[in-house]
Amino acid sequence: MLKSSQVWRRQFACFTASLCAAMQPVLLHAAEPALPGPLLAENAPAAAPSTAEPGAVTQEIPLDPAQASAVLPDPAGAAPQPILAAPSQNVTLNLINRLVQKGVLTHSEAADLIKGAEEDAAFAKAQAQALADTQAAVAAQNAMPPVEPDAEEVRVTYIPESVKAQIRDQLRTEVFAQARAQQWAAPNSAPEWTQRIKIFGDIRMRHDNFMFAPGNDNTGVFPNFNAINTGAPFDVSGTVFSPQLNVDQDRERTRLRTRIGFDIDLEDGFTAGIRMATGANNSPISTNQTLGSASAGSGGQGGNFSKYELWLDRAFIKYEASFLDHANVTMLLGRFDNPFMNSSQIMWDEDVGLDGIAFKVSNQWKPGFKAFLTGGAFPVFNSDLNFASHNAAKFESYNKYLFAAQFGVEFKITEDIEAKMSLAYYDWKNIEGRLSDPFVPLDPTDAGNTDNSRPLFAQKGNTYRPIRNITPTALNGFGTTNQYQYFGLASEFRQIAWAGRLDFNQFEPVQVSLLGEYIKNLAFDQSAINAFAVNNRTGGGAGAFDGGDTAWYMGVNVGKAITAFDKPGDWALGIGYRHVESDAVIDGLNDSVFGGGGTNMEGYTLNAALALSKRTWMRMAYMSASQIAGPQLQTDVFLIDFSAKF
Repeated sequence: MLKSSQVWRRQFACFTASLCAAMQPVLLHAAEPALPGPLLAENAPAAAPSTAEPGAVTQEIPLDPAQASAVLPDPAGAAPQPILAAPSQNVTLNLINRLVQKGVLTHSEAADLIKGAEEDAAFAKAQAQALADTQAAVAAQNAMPPVEPDAEEVRVTYIPESVKAQIRDQLRTEVFAQARAQQWAAPNSAPEWTQRIKIFGDIRMRHDNFMFAPGNDNTGVFPNFNAINTGAPFDVSGTVFSPQLNVDQDRERTRLRTRIGFDIDLEDGFTAGIRMATGANNSPISTNQTLGSASAGSGGQGGNFSKYELWLDRAFIKYEASFLDHANVTMLLGRFDNPFMNSSQIMWDEDVGLDGIAFKVSNQWKPGFKAFLTGGAFPVFNSDLNFASHNAAKFESYNKYLFAAQFGVEFKITEDIEAKMSLAYYDWKNIEGRLSDPFVPLDPTDAGNTDNSRPLFAQKGNTYRPIRNITPTALNGFGTTNQYQYFGLASEFRQIAWAGRLDFNQFEPVQVSLLGEYIKNLAFDQSAINAFAVNNRTGGGAGAFDGGDTAWYMGVNVGKAITAFDKPGDWALGIGYRHVESDAVIDGLNDSVFGGGGTNMEGYTLNAALALSKRTWMRMAYMSASQIAGPQLQTDVFLIDFSAKF
C-alpha cells in the first residue's frame, strides 16, 4: 500500500507534468519578463520568480529604485542553476530542467516531479514483470506432465484476466488448426468416414437377337425343367405338353443392366463391399432386365414403362494381410465375386457370385514366379424352415454345399511372355436329385421328402431324372393319373478343372493371349444314368442315353482386355471354340448367352470391342451353338452392347 504522502506526491507530479506538457509550446516561445527601467539601465540580470515555499508572504517590489534595491536579488549574485549538469535523452527530464532554468519550478518541486515519475515507472515495470512471470509459469505448466493432486490439498490459483485472454487465444488457435487439419468444416469437404467409401458402378444397354435353325425339333422334346421345378409339379400322366423351351421362333430383346456398389475401407486390413444390380429375377447368372417385360416379383404386371427391381448382388467382408516378406492371405465372408481362376465361361458365368467363406494364399517365391492356393465352402441350397409346407409332420433338411480348392502358378517364360495356370477340384454335396420314399400325392400340394433335391434354377442341357416315387394305387388309377412329378439332376458332380493362359507382351500396347480350359466330371456314371434319364437320349428322346462328362475351351484374344480400357481407341478382338457335354458342369451356373445358356452345346464365338472414351465402349459378338446329344437344336446369337462405367 502507498502512504498518504506518496499518494499526494504522485497526484501532484501527474498534475504538474500534465500542466507542463500543456504549457510547453508557450514556455518555449515566451519572452523574458519586462523589468523596471533602472534595472535595464544597469544591465542587471533578470530576476527569477520567487522560490518561497507555499504559504510564505511575498513582498511587492516598489517602483522607487532606492526602495526596490532592498527587495530585488543581488545583481552580483549567482543565477538559478539547472538540476541537470548536461542535457538528457529523456524529454521529460529536459522539460523539467528548462522549467527550473526559467524559474517556473523550484528545485524542490522539480525533485518531487522526478521522484514521482520514477515511482510510476518502477510500478509499471514491476507490473509488467509480474505479467511476464505469470505467462512463463503457465507455459512451463503446460509443458510439464500432469501431476496427480494430493487428496488433502486444496489450491486456489489466481490468473490475471490478461493471462486468461492469452490462454483463450492460444486454445482457439490450436482448435482451429486441428479443425483445418481434419477438415471439420472446410468448404466442399466431408467427414473422415466418407473418405473411406468408394462408389463405383456401370450401366449397359444391350440388344440381342436369337436365331433358330429351321431343322430344330419342335415336337415337344425340349422340356423346360426350370419352369417345372419352380412351379407346381407336373402331371406326367396327362395329355398336355410340359412347359417347353423355344427352339423355332426368333426373338429380339433390348436389355438393361445397372450395377452400383460401395468399396468400404474398414482399416487394419479389413474392407467390405456391397453391390446392387438389376435383373428380371434372382437368377445367379444374369443381371439383365429385358425392357418392357415383367419382373419376377411383379405378379405378372409389366411393360408399359413399369419400374424394375433392384437386387442385392454382393455383400461381403474381406481381410487381407501379409505374414511373410512375399506372402499374402485374403479371407472373404458373405456373397462375393468368384475367387477361382477360369479362362472362359464354360463352368462359371461372369455374373455368378458365391455365398459362404473363401480364402486365398499367394507367395512370390522368386522374381517372376508366384504360386497361389484358393479354397472355400459355399452353401448352395438350404431347406425352408417349414418344409414341407402342407404337411403337419415336417421332412428332414436337405442342404447342398460346394467345397472347392484350386492351386495355381504364375511365371515368366521370357521378359515378354507370361503364363498362368491352375488346377481345381470341385466337390458338390447333395447336388443330384434323389428318389423319394414311396407315397401317393393326391394333389399338386402333396410333397415328397426329397422335393428339395431338385434344382430351383436351371438353364438347359443337364440330364434330369424323376425324384418322386409315386406308388400305384386305386387313388391314382394304378399309375395312370395324378402322377405329379418333379425332376432332379441325374448325375453327381465332382469335377477336376484346369485353366491356363499365355500372354505375349512384346507387341505393346497390343497384347496377344492364348486361353484354354478343360473340365472333367469324375462322378459321371453313364450306365447308371441310362436307367432313369428323361432327356439327352438318341432318337428324339426314346433311345439310349447319349450325355457326356467333358468340357473344354480354346481361344485367342488380341488387343486389350475390356476391363483395362482406359482411353478412346482401345480395342479388343477375340475368337473361341467350346465343347461342353451335358453333365460336365452345372447348367444353371455357366454362360447364359452362348446358345441361350446351359450345357450340351458346342460352337464358336467372335467378339470385337472398341473404347469410345475413357469410360465408355461398344462391343459386338456373334455366337453359333449346336446341341451335342439328343435332338437337333442349333441357336445363333448376335448382340451389341453399349457400356459405361464410373
